[in-house]
Amino acid sequence: MTAELVRGQNHPVSQSRVEIRVSAGTPVLALASLADEEGRLAGPGALAHPGARTLPGVRAPGELAQRHTFAVDLDAVAAEVHRLGVLLVLPPGGPARFGAVPASHVAVADPEGAELAGYTLTGLEAETAVVALELYRRQGAWKVRAVGQGYADGLGALLADGGLAAPEAAALAAAALATAAGTGQGDDAHAAAPSLAGELRAPWTAAGTAPAQGPAQSPAQATAPTPEPTDAVPVSGVPYAGTPGPAPHPAPGAAADSPPTISYAHPGRRRTTTEPPEPAPRAAPPAESGQFPRPVAGDASGWSMEERLYNQVWGMFEDLARTVAAYRSAVDFADSRMDRELDEALSDPRHRLGGSGNAARDTARARREELVAQARAVLDRDLAQLIAEAEVVEPALPPAYARWGNPVWHDSRSNGLPEENPLALRLGDLHLPERPDLRIPMLMRLPLERGIWIDNGRTGSESAMAMDTDRLRRAAMDMAVAHAARLLAVHPGDRFSVHVIDAAGAGAASLAPLVRAGVLAAPPAAGAAAVTETLARLTRRVDLVQMAVRAGAPEDLPADVDTADQLLLVHDFPHGFDDRAVTQLRYLADEGPAVGVHLLMVADRDEASAYGPLLDPLWRSLMRLSPVPDNHLADPWVHHAWTFEPDLPPHGSRVLEQALDRIAEARRRTRP
Repeated sequence: MTAELVRGQNHPVSQSRVEIRVSAGTPVLALASLADEEGRLAGPGALAHPGARTLPGVRAPGELAQRHTFAVDLDAVAAEVHRLGVLLVLPPGGPARFGAVPASHVAVADPEGAELAGYTLTGLEAETAVVALELYRRQGAWKVRAVGQGYADGLGALLADGGLAAPEAAALAAAALATAAGTGQGDDAHAAAPSLAGELRAPWTAAGTAPAQGPAQSPAQATAPTPEPTDAVPVSGVPYAGTPGPAPHPAPGAAADSPPTISYAHPGRRRTTTEPPEPAPRAAPPAESGQFPRPVAGDASGWSMEERLYNQVWGMFEDLARTVAAYRSAVDFADSRMDRELDEALSDPRHRLGGSGNAARDTARARREELVAQARAVLDRDLAQLIAEAEVVEPALPPAYARWGNPVWHDSRSNGLPEENPLALRLGDLHLPERPDLRIPMLMRLPLERGIWIDNGRTGSESAMAMDTDRLRRAAMDMAVAHAARLLAVHPGDRFSVHVIDAAGAGAASLAPLVRAGVLAAPPAAGAAAVTETLARLTRRVDLVQMAVRAGAPEDLPADVDTADQLLLVHDFPHGFDDRAVTQLRYLADEGPAVGVHLLMVADRDEASAYGPLLDPLWRSLMRLSPVPDNHLADPWVHHAWTFEPDLPPHGSRVLEQALDRIAEARRRTRP
């Protein structure tokens, strides 16, 4: 039975040798791309096109046509290739956009011709190049995903989005289109275009990633200004490429239909070590026929186990977003189909007499229930696989990613502090209403590129409105202290310092563990004078580091400047802040992250309303979190509203105090 997919839906591919069939409404150029786990192409040689039809594991068609067939041998695909994409491109001189021609259909079939899965590319408009579908690896097995992502600027924009430099992408696109149009056919044209797979071919690196040639833009980023002559403008679908960069964040308190976008993308970290990568985890035994592969912690690309787990969590986040999107889309389709059939039954005069009208309505509802049941079965299958993966990933997470209740925080072997900075920090959990017990860790990349604002106001969400004001404020401050303690615990002892502004002293109870352990850079600043002094000291540090960096001497700083990263925890803003202090705080929020000064605010925006729009840039620059469950965050693909729940130490547990004691002891041992 053929699985009819909708955009974003996936389906297992149980055979290694398959055919991909394309039936288009107009002659198109059909190409295949090979990409790494993040969706990046290694170079022009990663594209199968009429001038170079054959790549390891795939052979592409050789000319413009309405019908195409790709021959695919998944066992022959290189181990570093994780995504095999099928691209459809309109030729010059043909239709101006895919929206002007009948919808194309793509299908994956076995060698005997039986279709395993099919997808009709509906909803296209101004696109001239689209990614129809992709075969991708997941836990050692292959799946097919319906993509349906298009670009109005054509094949060059699509290839640039895959990581190729703009001139390289434009040249490759032009060569592929020219070859298909008649300047050469098949592999004989390869010699006439050596740049397609010769000098410009970039090898895959040992780590399985494309060589550094600038980060790939996700479709969410493609509309942003770039130095290149043209921008890649996706006009339909959802982003399909690998880890996207951060999307612009609306002001906190903006309309609920445009929540801030969660991004797990990590900034470009240059590895300074020459050591080989850590060994990959031992693969799970082969799955039995008809069963999913057994999940393995760390089953993702990366140099270290920490990086592999980070990327695996990102993959789980994406998989859950897409499988729920496919389910919701299928339900919407079933509802619209039932409504159409009911309208047709009611408009037919023959159904108004006797019982035929009731029978038609019953039939329409039964069809709807059947479609929804099929979609739910697929969703339950994918959710079961993700739950099994979460059960092996959660216990394997390092302290920076682990819940406070994870045994890793009680490991007697980890008495000291780490020797290297972590990749990311866990802020809490994310879940969707289709399966609330399936929690995805929300990891914020480090070093922090923006500050954090923990909203202790009662107008932020329904859960906050239902909570007592004092309890809500205490919960927000406890959450901030837990984040500060985690940051201290997962950084080397001399690389992170925490300052606190608590002008009225209202957060003393929550701050007690930090003060008692003696891990703060200075006692909490109370009163207007102390607030002024703390802000002046951190502002001076930002100024001096910026000047040193511009002068090319980042290490040439005065002896009294702390070179460790700084976290400023501000409680009860704007109490104790005059106009100058507010200006300095905005300056730290804007300029601080680039030079290692980060902001963690616990505040109620309504209490700062007297400043009016003056503080709007401050709120927009911060990532808003809630101390109570709140669905104010969105994923970067289909923009689900995800419920965020903070991660706090278990009630009655001393895990936070024990972590702080270890920090203090480690600092005492290393203090000269």
